[in-house]
Amino acid sequence: MKIVILDGYTSNPGDLSWDEFEKLGNLTVHERTPYDKIVERIGDAEAVITNKTPITKETIDACPNIKYIGVLATGFNVVDIDAAKAKGIPVANVPAYSTLAVAQLVMAFLLEICHNVGAHSKAVFEGRWTNSKDFCFWDYPLMELSGKTIGIIGFGRIGQAVGKVAAALGMNVIAHNRSQSEEGRKIGQYVTMDELLAKADVISIHAPLSPSTQDLINKDAIAKMKDGAILINTARGLIVNEQDVADALNSGKLYAAGLDVVSVEPIKADNPLLKAKNCFITPHIAWAPTEARTRLIEIASSNLKAFMDGEATNIVNK
Repeated sequence: MKIVILDGYTSNPGDLSWDEFEKLGNLTVHERTPYDKIVERIGDAEAVITNKTPITKETIDACPNIKYIGVLATGFNVVDIDAAKAKGIPVANVPAYSTLAVAQLVMAFLLEICHNVGAHSKAVFEGRWTNSKDFCFWDYPLMELSGKTIGIIGFGRIGQAVGKVAAALGMNVIAHNRSQSEEGRKIGQYVTMDELLAKADVISIHAPLSPSTQDLINKDAIAKMKDGAILINTARGLIVNEQDVADALNSGKLYAAGLDVVSVEPIKADNPLLKAKNCFITPHIAWAPTEARTRLIEIASSNLKAFMDGEATNIVNK
């Protein structure tokens, strides 16, 4: 089988291996593929693997040899799955490979906001502790999480993983989700969205992007939050109205925000969050620890092997 990976660099910038794909056929790996080169690089390949390079209906129509599309991610909105289904092409994703990694970054944001470790360490290396008249100092409020309430929007695998860690830190866990489960009830209490906004000291977003969640956190939702609430988003940037969040940070309505995703990635220089107070932004790295990326590639190659063996798995357009 002829296999092409269109944008392998982000998943594997050179520290991992494509060996499992190479065992399955004639493999070509491109670090990145610009839009106008997609059809050319797919060529007569039978298996196409993509992360963020879009596979549109036009591309599918122009590449009649495609028999399989694999996504190096959990989200699969980069592929026109209906067009693929119409051509009998299965599209496979990689679910649940980064659940614990995302939960870990949520806590990294939260602990950084509570202690400002980076800023205080920098101050020490600049000599401020050496020259201090007292045995200690701090530049920001220091917060204890125990006893505070975390509100989790989207209580699937990742949301529940965050809830477990938050509970271990002594936090009260409340959650809002389209459906409820017994597993979720063991971790936290399901509440309405308005109740979550009103009660939570920390709000962490783990919902998928959809018409109903786009712009979910806007000025009206923020007005319902506690003064000084903390917002964390590791889901999708468009769930948050960035201007409204920036305004709330600058006014002090929100105490801080930790964001791993923004509306347009890479982030634009005029994004209002770049000038917001107490805003921590990382470049969409929640999914990217070495262990998580290793699982990603292993599962993606297993998906392709299963397809070749006639036992396709993780198909999103059955």
